Amino acid sequence: MDVVELTLPTRAIYQPGASSVEGLPTALQMFHNRPPIMLKPHWHAQVEVNFVVEGSVHYIMGDHDLTLNAGELCLFWGGQPHQLDDTSDDVLYAGAHLPLVHFFRLRLPTDIAGRLMKGAVLVTSATDEADRVNFARWYSWARHGSTAQAQHAVDELLLRIERVRFEPYRIVGECENGRESEASDQQSSRAVARICDFIAANFMQDIDSMDIAAAADLHPKYAMSVFKKSTGMTMNEYLTLLRLSYAQAHLLRDGASVLQVAMESGFGSLSAFNKAFRKIAGKSPSDFRREGRVFSAITPTSVEIRAD
Repeated sequence: MDVVELTLPTRAIYQPGASSVEGLPTALQMFHNRPPIMLKPHWHAQVEVNFVVEGSVHYIMGDHDLTLNAGELCLFWGGQPHQLDDTSDDVLYAGAHLPLVHFFRLRLPTDIAGRLMKGAVLVTSATDEADRVNFARWYSWARHGSTAQAQHAVDELLLRIERVRFEPYRIVGECENGRESEASDQQSSRAVARICDFIAANFMQDIDSMDIAAAADLHPKYAMSVFKKSTGMTMNEYLTLLRLSYAQAHLLRDGASVLQVAMESGFGSLSAFNKAFRKIAGKSPSDFRREGRVFSAITPTSVEIRAD
């Protein structure tokens, strides 16, 4: 009797890495792939753009679920812990991770930024065949094209996102006070973009709100006020989120101690790092790393989603 050996298909599992969205919190990254599922929530300091080319994906977004089907495009704030926990077998999706410095330069409806920062998701079905073609081309140019092609891809992507304001869209998963978000005018958005520029370039350094305001050429009280109104976060909270995103990815690096990661990520002490990490992840950095290594050991496939 012949014995037939069967090879069972495996699902790719997502793990943060040094070159992933978490490890590069200030980079604009594009993706176009069959998404790996997440065994636990993650977070990052960019606004996420998802376009479902084929199939469907299911997200756990804080306290609500979201299913996106082929032809739907969404925007959400990645600083809210979220988990892509299921997909259809034929799924293909595309999109990008936008640092806040890019997001606050977009010409979107004035209330959108505040509502997304409070956990809402913008979803639109107003897409077409051109989106299928363009998202694939933008990813190809960003990953394999010249510098000029990569920049052109980014510019086209940002214009495509801005087109949302001319078409039907819906806001889902909005918290009770989400509609109370104050609209950001152009002057406020420019101020927030300058603040984000400086924080992105210096988040691993010993900086505070006074340094940030001075670098953005703003009065400290105005800088703190306009950033809070526009993002729902204080400048220090955003600074901490960038550091935590970076640390989340580097905790799984071989040979790096928790203390080393804390210092490299810009935290002044191990206790401050542990406190901040536990607040967003619900567990200590050591436990997070231990669980991550267990997942790596039991899953055969790990995928990073990024474009160089």
